[in-house]
Amino acid sequence: MFKKYFLTLLIVAAASAILYSQYQTYMKNPWTRDGQIRAHVIQITPRVTGQIIKMQVEDNTQVKRGDLLFEIDPSIYQAYLNKAIASEKQAATLLDKAKNEAHRAVNLEKLTPGAQSELTLNNLQNAIDTAKANLLMAKAQVEEAELNLQYTQVTAPTDGYITNLNYRVGSQVIANSPVVALIDETSFWIEGFFKETDLKDVSINNLAQVTLLMHDSEMLQGKVQSIGYGIAKADGSTGNALLPNVNPSFQWIRLAQRIPVKIKLTQLPEGLQLRVGMTASVKIIKY
Repeated sequence: MFKKYFLTLLIVAAASAILYSQYQTYMKNPWTRDGQIRAHVIQITPRVTGQIIKMQVEDNTQVKRGDLLFEIDPSIYQAYLNKAIASEKQAATLLDKAKNEAHRAVNLEKLTPGAQSELTLNNLQNAIDTAKANLLMAKAQVEEAELNLQYTQVTAPTDGYITNLNYRVGSQVIANSPVVALIDETSFWIEGFFKETDLKDVSINNLAQVTLLMHDSEMLQGKVQSIGYGIAKADGSTGNALLPNVNPSFQWIRLAQRIPVKIKLTQLPEGLQLRVGMTASVKIIKY
């Protein structure tokens, strides 16, 4: 009988020791399954309005910086450029005319003092200044037309992946309205949401171990890059009829909030492709 009680006590003690050890490990190295892969997403936004006449990429394809994504019909912008160039030439001609008239009047005044009134000379100089201003404006219009013509070719601003492309040749795009998303391939990071009680003594550059749900056999190494300084409040936000939303809570329970921690991966196995939104588990190794 004594052996039976002793064996039971031994098993309970061993289980308690294991649980205590795991608890201490968890407190020393906080861990969460609430992690996601994030990356900077660039909204490709055309600067001019028009119809797409050439589509160089397909949905979910990789592109390099400077690659042509699509081209907008340039015909009307070429016409604007031609018109602006013509206006510039016209303004330059009017400036030459104003200078010639002023030069003639000044020479005549030198040969025959009093032949030209002071008011006439001043008006001729004002005409030159006005013609110069018109020429500058015409040049600016040419520059604007050249830029708009260049903007008909939409290129990738960085290396990355095109996703959610729903436009085709013939689609109409509007200036300053996003068309497609480009995920920057150099900007991936892991965002883990830890309970505020787990972040005591967690510091920047602490080592982190990341396991992806899709690739749970591989452990990725990283470092803590930053810890969030704030989260949105749930209670008090405006709801229906402009009344505040207040969630019911129990007085004897205080729920720990989740704070985002940004993890930058220090190594990535060859052939492993990160995708925005994938689930990850994160463990922080405190110093």
